[in-house]
Amino acid sequence: MDLTRHLGQFVADLSPNRLPEEVVRVARMGFIDCIGTMIAGAEEDSVRILTETLAPADGPATLTFGTRKSPAPEAAWINGTAAHALDYDDVALRGHPSTVLVPAILAEAEALDASGADMLTAYVAGYETWAELFRRDSGLLHQKGWHPTGLYGAVGAAAACAKLHKLDAEKSAIAIALGGSQAAGLMSNFGTMTKPFHAGKSAHAGIMAARLAKAGFTANTDALEHPQGFLHAISPTGTEDREGAPLAGTQWAILTQGLGIKKYPTCYCTHRAIDCMLDLVATTPIAADQVAKVTVEISDYFATVLRNHQPDTGLAAKFSIEFAMASGIVAQRVGLRELTDGFVQRPDIQALMRKVKTVTTTTYDPDLPGAAPADTVTVTLTDGRTIAGEPVARATGHPSRPLSDQQLYDKFADCLEVGGSNIPAETLFRRLADLSAISARALTAAA
Repeated sequence: MDLTRHLGQFVADLSPNRLPEEVVRVARMGFIDCIGTMIAGAEEDSVRILTETLAPADGPATLTFGTRKSPAPEAAWINGTAAHALDYDDVALRGHPSTVLVPAILAEAEALDASGADMLTAYVAGYETWAELFRRDSGLLHQKGWHPTGLYGAVGAAAACAKLHKLDAEKSAIAIALGGSQAAGLMSNFGTMTKPFHAGKSAHAGIMAARLAKAGFTANTDALEHPQGFLHAISPTGTEDREGAPLAGTQWAILTQGLGIKKYPTCYCTHRAIDCMLDLVATTPIAADQVAKVTVEISDYFATVLRNHQPDTGLAAKFSIEFAMASGIVAQRVGLRELTDGFVQRPDIQALMRKVKTVTTTTYDPDLPGAAPADTVTVTLTDGRTIAGEPVARATGHPSRPLSDQQLYDKFADCLEVGGSNIPAETLFRRLADLSAISARALTAAA
């Protein structure tokens, strides 16, 4: 089975007039959410240090919708890091598709003066390529130590940028193969600046893969399915499907898998428990000094990802179920204002985190790989009473429980306010709503 070649042909054949409106709607949502989180993350230390170290020359691509420009590869690297820096970007396919695809597409589209319609088509090419790889291995990459965003993202971004460059099937396959050889990302670096670096580097890899393939660089066009290729190399159990017929081009994974838009700026593995806790405290307010114990029931997989049990920084707290529960009780919210070093280090938060206990299960939801059928939260009070929240099977923002249009805009506007955007939220949101009809350069233009 020639998977790499099939994907190259799929990417080459994809065109704007082949995309159903609902496919375009989901892709546009990916741009909206990612650009919001990119602007919100623009002033994070990880973005500042990367930008200072790369010291990019002037170029055609805009950095985080500000006034500075750089060559497209560096812009994709910096913007991808910014988009993932707050861990507030969308979720699907065991990773964060938009935080890689959008920065790569946006930067290269500015360089090429591409249309918004071409950008949306490139996004779909990248998403469907990522989905084709995702469905071929039921193993949980996190448990092997891999960060799926850094692995699948490099290949997906290569496919997206191949589409922007309008490469033929052969060169698109080569670009995809080059993306596979640049895939990387370790779980052991979660809770540090290196996690968002994975996303930015994958976006950079996608641009370079397409440019090199266009220039005549070579790669093997069986690089994904070869016995020593991408799928087998990353497989946690060695049971990947390298022979099955591809689905890309026969159905739209972007519709069946969708995008989960995060309501909270923490690891997605915390979101169902946060929903449960916030629902609980909304009906039964709880004072921190009343709490004897908080018991959270989640999957062992989620518990593996949430590795920080007593964090002391906002960055580390994003991967802490203990912090999520403490913030839910003390602040009755888990938002950008709570993900600061000062809030995390508060004595009441630190004390409450020590009272959170995790109970894990290896029973998984067949439709949500790695997740338990539902997550639950139980609070035991110092007077002996026990208060249990309703189990949550799907987090708010999951495709089955989508944010409303107003909630999506509210998150976008909040992100732009936090990031000190030069473009008013209403103006940029309106441009994104009309993305099919404008160009990349019109999208990033100053207000």
